[in-house]
Amino acid sequence: MGMYVLLAVFLIVISLLLLAVIMIQNPKGGGLSQTFGDQGSQMFGVQRTSDFLEKATWTLSFLLFILILIFNYLLKF
Repeated sequence: MGMYVLLAVFLIVISLLLLAVIMIQNPKGGGLSQTFGDQGSQMFGVQRTSDFLEKATWTLSFLLFILILIFNYLLKF
C-alpha cells in the first residue's frame, strides 16, 4: 500500500512540474525567454532559457510516462 501512495505522489508532483514548465513557455516562441528581453540575453542568453525549458519538458514527460507504466504494471498484481 505504501508503494502505491509513493508512486501516486511522484506522479502528481511530476505532473504539476510539467504543467508549470509548459505554462511558462509561449507557443509563439516568446514565453519566459522573451520576457527578459535584452537583459536576459546579456545575462544568460535567450537561447539557453528556451533550451532549458525544452529539455525540462522532455525530461518530465519521459519520467511521467515511465512512472505511469510502472504504476500500471504494479496495479495488475
